[in-house]
Amino acid sequence: MLDALPEVFARGGRRKLTQEHEAKIHDLHAKIGELTVERDFFRRGLKR
Repeated sequence: MLDALPEVFARGGRRKLTQEHEAKIHDLHAKIGELTVERDFFRRGLKR
């Protein structure tokens, strides 16, 4: 957090942090979807 402090006060720093935050959220949602598909796949395989 302290490393990013100068960027917050720099011009456009907040926008950059917001874009990085949104990119991270997008990546995490993609990973959640991937893990959900894998879990469902293995659940169906174990029930047979």
